[in-house]
Amino acid sequence: MATYVLRIWLPDRPGGLGAVASRVGAVGGDVIGIEIIERGAGRAVDELVVVIPEEKLLDLLLQEINQVDGVDIENVRPLDGLPADTAVMSLDAARDLQLAGTVAERCGVLVDRLIPLVGADWAAVVDVADGHVIASSGDGLPAHGWIVAFASGVATGSEPPDVPELATGAIASGGLVVVGRPNAPLRGRERDLIRALSRLA
Repeated sequence: MATYVLRIWLPDRPGGLGAVASRVGAVGGDVIGIEIIERGAGRAVDELVVVIPEEKLLDLLLQEINQVDGVDIENVRPLDGLPADTAVMSLDAARDLQLAGTVAERCGVLVDRLIPLVGADWAAVVDVADGHVIASSGDGLPAHGWIVAFASGVATGSEPPDVPELATGAIASGGLVVVGRPNAPLRGRERDLIRALSRLA
């Protein structure tokens, strides 16, 4: 068996998701998880966790889904084992933030938890007033100078706060968390989680 996470755009109307699920079933697969990432303008972005009998059936699966009217596949990634429960992960992150003692420790917890929670490549917390990175983690992390410049631009309104592959969250102490995922846009629900955990930090 092979497990994949499919992020798809589909019409936000009755029967849209059912049509996709029937295509999954047509190749002997099963949908074992569904998460609504974003809704608006008559469309929805959903993440489906799909199990298929063999890896070699992935191309056929994608062909079947692409035949559903109004459906577009944004991203596909393999998954080892069962998907993590984002609600449980969020609660664990909130608990760890509350247990952390210093500001630096909370910022470290924040970047470490956000990366798996939203599937980001990297995350950093910037002290905008002092112009330095307090904590950072992940792969492909940009230069600290670039992160500080971007965060300062967001804080002053000269940079757009929601570039598709970047998301930000304000921290009450005056800091700003910046999260990056270059290969797939960060969507509404993921941005909400980033902002909520940032407020807790």
